[in-house]
Amino acid sequence: MNIMLFHSTHGLGPAVRQAADRLRGAGHEVWTPDLFEGRTFDSVEDGMAFKDGIGKDELLRRAVLAAAPYSERGLVYAGFSLGASIAQTLALGDDKARGLLLLHGTSDIAPGVRADELPVQLHVAEPDPFETDDWLSAWYLQMGRIGADVEIYRYAGAGHLYTDPGLPDYDAEAAEATWRVALGFLGTLG
Repeated sequence: MNIMLFHSTHGLGPAVRQAADRLRGAGHEVWTPDLFEGRTFDSVEDGMAFKDGIGKDELLRRAVLAAAPYSERGLVYAGFSLGASIAQTLALGDDKARGLLLLHGTSDIAPGVRADELPVQLHVAEPDPFETDDWLSAWYLQMGRIGADVEIYRYAGAGHLYTDPGLPDYDAEAAEATWRVALGFLGTLG
């Protein structure tokens, strides 16, 4: 699979590179665009402030430019938290998308979008302060209405970015379970 993997508000740090290496080790081709142009952040608050300074439109423009050279190949869009919301937006706008792997995040769904049988897998903490139960229920129903084939995996007691070994949220057991399931999912898309 050809995978476009987007970073969280922490920026393109070691956890994203490690994830990309894991995916490459499983035989996938992976691109990790740096939407923050080299900036990384230790806190969500600092990363969010930087993201807000860039603006949503500019961030999406950067993401589209990063993905455009590869979209003809049929990309699987993937991302962590903020990166997952970007991945979702791009996948729903790309009729050649092969799949969508969301780690720790989702996004609003634009009106009129179709995702006929797009395979989607979401991995998220339970509870998650950024992905509440009510939000996830509404998101799941709306994704179904637009035609996506969605699987959701919840990890009780894990922190928001539980796959990042450099953060206090890290949960080794939940992270390994996530990667095992995600790699299986990616294997079905070939």
